[in-house]
Amino acid sequence: MFDPTAFDNMKVVIEGALYDRDIEGEIVITDRNDWLNMAKMTRSFDISFRLPNDTVIAKVEITSNLINIAAELLPAIQIERNAGCYVQLQFILSQLEEFNNQKINHIVLDIWGKDRDILLSNQYNPLEGENNLSTIVSVNFVRLITEDQMDDIIDMTDFIITTLERLSSIKREE
Repeated sequence: MFDPTAFDNMKVVIEGALYDRDIEGEIVITDRNDWLNMAKMTRSFDISFRLPNDTVIAKVEITSNLINIAAELLPAIQIERNAGCYVQLQFILSQLEEFNNQKINHIVLDIWGKDRDILLSNQYNPLEGENNLSTIVSVNFVRLITEDQMDDIIDMTDFIITTLERLSSIKREE
């Protein structure tokens, strides 16, 4: 047996919190990926979900690189401040016509605050016919998340679900 890294522990906490919500019927998990890039020595985990009977998707991604892993596992260079992972959220809205991006940005800023790096992008696939547009909202925490913030990761699921509910209400209005 190995000693789990901060990445491993946070992945288990995020999975547990979201699968509990899935079992309770609050959300529906739609995808899950667990990656190890041997060339760059990075790890990545993401899990996607939506509200029942809705199409807006939330994706939680955590990543850890060689420095983060080495900070925990190599006794000669153990540096606590590098032990952890990075968290990014995405919200994907598929629609037939363009949403009001200012309204989307306002909702996300209201929930996640100005301390996050928020990016909105619109994607259009011309091969799938007319009016096929997706809006992707990325929320990047722009700092290392450590095991000390494990409770915050659990609380984060409430904010993600609130974001899904409010973004879904835009779809119903338009």
